[in-house]
Amino acid sequence: MKQTLILLTFVSIFSLYSVHLLLKTANEGGSLLYEQLGHKAFGLVGKLAASGSITMQNIGAMSSYLFIVKYELPLVIKALMNIEDATGLWYLNGDYLVLLVSLVLILPLSLLRNLGYLGYTSGLSLLCMVFFLIVVICKKFEISCPDDDAWIISETIINSTFTPPTTLIPDAALNTTDGSCRPHYFIFNSQTVYAVPILTFSFVCHPAILPIYEELKDRSRKRMMNVSKISFFAMFLMYLLAALFGYLTFYERVESELLHTYSSVLGTDILLLVVRLAVLVAVTLTVPVVIFPIRGSLTQLLCPAKDFSWLRHSVITVSILAFTNLLVIFVPTIRDIFGFIGASAAAMLIFILPSAFYIKLVKKESMKSVQKIGAMLFLLSGIVVMIGSMALIVLDWVHNAHGGGH
Repeated sequence: MKQTLILLTFVSIFSLYSVHLLLKTANEGGSLLYEQLGHKAFGLVGKLAASGSITMQNIGAMSSYLFIVKYELPLVIKALMNIEDATGLWYLNGDYLVLLVSLVLILPLSLLRNLGYLGYTSGLSLLCMVFFLIVVICKKFEISCPDDDAWIISETIINSTFTPPTTLIPDAALNTTDGSCRPHYFIFNSQTVYAVPILTFSFVCHPAILPIYEELKDRSRKRMMNVSKISFFAMFLMYLLAALFGYLTFYERVESELLHTYSSVLGTDILLLVVRLAVLVAVTLTVPVVIFPIRGSLTQLLCPAKDFSWLRHSVITVSILAFTNLLVIFVPTIRDIFGFIGASAAAMLIFILPSAFYIKLVKKESMKSVQKIGAMLFLLSGIVVMIGSMALIVLDWVHNAHGGGH
């Protein structure tokens, strides 16, 4: 658990610092678009780096949310309809359900032109996740120690390779040794290499910061930083409490998908079913918010000087959603995508690009100033994190390709 606390603390502080750099650079650079800041700082290379990182990061986030729909929605329908055998039923096929949800719910919300209208859906999704957290905390005091013989966990679920980002489980949870209900504070294994990239992935909100800043009433950098601090602290607290109480409920028997662990132990549970519905509502309503910066990034890259066009707006939106659905349907596991995107695009968006833009565009501070030195150190730390994480993930892939397993 100490690993999770330390990593969460450092990643959240670093992310907040990078928001500070980004907002200050936007004011000095005279642009509230991430891609334009990249173009002003480093020309076409900077614009491509910003656009590519934003697109990769948000495609990964969308994929993760739709993966949750793919795996959780069939279970909810099966429980509501009291179906034992799901063989051959199209409405219990996760691939079909993802397509249906995307067409009926996600696409209409994604076609909205302004981000402000999506604030209501974001608030509802946040309430759903708060409800999820409350249930996780309450269940800790209802479920006995996993040493009890009644704890039988399905081998099928244990072998699941799906790891959604909405549930942050500490590294210690990956311990599989037989033992008591005693927490393990520091555990290092093959899965630990994914911890930093996935946490980095979880705290990336930077592509949406500037559009929100642009639409903020009585806009000021101080006010936007206050909003960011409250938001980051809330997410830090939710991630920490979910990880803490989830782990202290199941210890080494906790699975990568926390809801599956509760299902293994409790079977059909009404409150658990409501939680599943809440999580599904949360992730479904979050996807349109994630599409917004991807669409803006692609528009800036392909046709920055053209006026708004509903046709172009719709074509880009449908293309993004169609591509993400194909990934969710045909890619068997999302964990490696999290690791790769967290180590590359997320590291670029949190560490490297904000600090590089700050160093290049903020002219009123000399390179010997404390602010510029801090930004330089932040840039170097980002490069180390990206290269180190990528190297460890590739080594893990090679190890598994040779039959080493985890």
